[in-house]
Amino acid sequence: MARISDIFLTALAPAVWGSTYIVTTEALPGGHPLTLAALRALPAGFLLLALTRSFPPLALMGRILILGVLNFGLFWTMLFIAADRLPGGVAATLGAVQALMVIVLARAWLGTPIMRGAVVAAVAGVAGVALLLLGPAAALDPVGILAGVLGAASMAAGTVLSRKWAPPVSALRFTAWQLTAGGLVLLPVAMLVEPALPSLSATNWLALAWLGLIGAAATYGLWFRGLARLEPAAVSMLGMVSPLVAVALGWLWLNQSLTPLQILGGGIVLASVWAGQITNRGPQSRSGIVMGDRRRKRTLAVDFGALSEHRLNDLGLSRAYLVDPAPTTR
Repeated sequence: MARISDIFLTALAPAVWGSTYIVTTEALPGGHPLTLAALRALPAGFLLLALTRSFPPLALMGRILILGVLNFGLFWTMLFIAADRLPGGVAATLGAVQALMVIVLARAWLGTPIMRGAVVAAVAGVAGVALLLLGPAAALDPVGILAGVLGAASMAAGTVLSRKWAPPVSALRFTAWQLTAGGLVLLPVAMLVEPALPSLSATNWLALAWLGLIGAAATYGLWFRGLARLEPAAVSMLGMVSPLVAVALGWLWLNQSLTPLQILGGGIVLASVWAGQITNRGPQSRSGIVMGDRRRKRTLAVDFGALSEHRLNDLGLSRAYLVDPAPTTR
């Protein structure tokens, strides 16, 4: 039951991200993708920093910067380049390939075994997204294709490393640190390559608030929470919920039509997401969860005051951060 709850809460993140396209195209000025991405990341990161009243320990700064670039700075930059140069269906299909990349990277960096069922589910998911979104007039721009692949690789690497490097702090703290780092990288790039924003209307500000507060701060908190509790390959499969929601919103909000082929593609995506959750919960995965629970229980029983400064430095912690144990033990 707990796993079902974790899957549902984690899936809320890509479900909300599915609204990004319609909000961006309908309620925000065009031609400023990097500036808007920075405005999405930085206020959300600063807000979470204020709420959690925390900064990453010096020993973790390098890792947080890398994660901020992978999950936000580089990923969002490549995403916008791909969206500018490719039809939305091609860009989304390339993004769906990250599920396969996560399987390979999790094997290399986490030692997670590659299961045939997980690979089949990921391939089926990519095919389903292609049926759902690709049209006969889809163009293949080489720069856009490269950006789409790099964006998928960036998100895949960020997903696996977020699991590997996750510190024993709350998901909101972890999210705050990464959003702020990614936003600080995006801002100077946007200032260098993009013109100044025009005056924003109330609708524009509401759209930015939705994308920043809900589409970044809250949802990435759920995403990183899920990564701490579920296998990275299972979490990456949930990302395919995003194009499903985007198509559904286009149908409901913009009166876009759906073809039988798109409906078939949507069914394949749903089936692949479900299969991904099943196949990525094999005996090895379950034993890993049990071992993780045991480690967390042992962590609760440790007298933190008895830890040496040398040991704390090895963990990338200071005594100030021991007041907030891993949220999964609550």
